[in-house]
Amino acid sequence: MSKKEIRVALIGHQFMGIAHSNAFRNAAMWANIPATITMKCLCANDSLENLRAFADKYGWQEVETDWRKVVERDDIDLISIAAPNYLHKEIAIEAAKNGKHVLCEKPLANNLADAREMLDAVKKADVKHCCGYSYRFTPSLSLARQLVQEGRIGRIYHVFVRYAQDWITDPNFGMVWRFDKKIAGSGPLGDLSAHSVDATRFITGLNFKEVTGNMQTLIKERPIDSNNPDGPKGTVTVDDVSQFLVNFEGGATGCFESTRLATGRKNYNTIEINGEKGSIFWNFEDQNYLLFYDNTQSPQEAGFRKINATHDVHPYKGGWWPQGHGIGYADSFVIEVAEFVRSIVENTSFNPSFEDGVKCQEVLEAVEHSVETRSWVDVK
Repeated sequence: MSKKEIRVALIGHQFMGIAHSNAFRNAAMWANIPATITMKCLCANDSLENLRAFADKYGWQEVETDWRKVVERDDIDLISIAAPNYLHKEIAIEAAKNGKHVLCEKPLANNLADAREMLDAVKKADVKHCCGYSYRFTPSLSLARQLVQEGRIGRIYHVFVRYAQDWITDPNFGMVWRFDKKIAGSGPLGDLSAHSVDATRFITGLNFKEVTGNMQTLIKERPIDSNNPDGPKGTVTVDDVSQFLVNFEGGATGCFESTRLATGRKNYNTIEINGEKGSIFWNFEDQNYLLFYDNTQSPQEAGFRKINATHDVHPYKGGWWPQGHGIGYADSFVIEVAEFVRSIVENTSFNPSFEDGVKCQEVLEAVEHSVETRSWVDVK
């Protein structure tokens, strides 16, 4: 019996475009997925020469500069959106109207209203949809979810999250699109805390009840050109650091921070969950491991245990790597794409979906509103 063919078009070809390209090239290795993946078309706002070079390097058959032509093509089944945030809404809605399944990077949109329109569009079109919270597909993070679901940490008291990077600590780092609110929507709040909010929902199942936030832009101007630090400056219109407190439904509390100014931190994406019976600590920079404290052990034996989550008894069955050999950042995208393609072929439900993207956007928008009003704001 022949496998179903899933023909893919990628829109966007910078950093996330590379991650998506690698995932679609390698997803066929994942646990015998019931499909062949054809990397049909690459589309981006660039010269045909640059697009052709990218396509040849990463495995795309054709190139196009007009995404509207791509979403209308009959020989495309899946649209993968790796374009800047402000483009997500229009591309996803038009793709859905044309009957295409949609994988869209996070945050789903630049605001809650747009995210809800995107969700309505994919539901109305009855197409499969994925919001790219790729960290869900890290085996150690999925193991944390399993332990919580099994009741191993009991009632949850606290959630502590810090997502810290340092790539813009130099004030002479030049202006890029991520510093423009009209294009990016926000700074680390939407870029980093979006992952943290989704990871918290994924692991704990807790619902965000109310938030109060603090957002600061500590470097307010940057050179237009990094190579000319004394030249014209541009105004940074997004946050450099975002912090917020949370009260969850049921009484648990949370403390969240995301920043791009944490000198020495490269991708310090962490989450700690403290419960009555135990605690869990996860750090993506050490992603093949999960720290677990079992409070039911005797004081003589108690302590955080470091679990190597790369065995075939762990989530995703150890994949194509031997036990103990570990995986990396790119592998989480491969698993995400493979599982999404499986859901398309087998017509099964998939998460993280656009609904998860909307749930996250509800939290982010409440944080921004709380900063504006300097108050606690309900998450609606």
